[in-house]
Amino acid sequence: MTRTPTAPTVPAVLTVLTTTDSAAKAEALARGAVEARVAACAQVSAPVTSVYRWQGAIETAEEWQVLFKTSQARYAALEAHIRARHDYGTPEIIATPVVRGSADYLEWVGRETTEA
Repeated sequence: MTRTPTAPTVPAVLTVLTTTDSAAKAEALARGAVEARVAACAQVSAPVTSVYRWQGAIETAEEWQVLFKTSQARYAALEAHIRARHDYGTPEIIATPVVRGSADYLEWVGRETTEA
């Protein structure tokens, strides 16, 4: 019987997106999450224009996106970290699974988000 080799196990990784209303707040969220090891890294994108319905009105606002990379095991801690430091009443927090990626990179994300 021939065995098919199995791929090495890599941690389940998520990208998690949030937005905030200033570059300074976005950087603080990003830096704080990496320092707390709830994200391996975070990228702050230049201002985006968000259009959304809020309290019955259509709003338009300039926001900065923060894209965090974390392990699935650390998602709850990252969400709690964002909520505790975010000044929006209902912050956008959206997690998307990484379905494929460089094994080395995904392993790095797992190592960097391991609790110290």
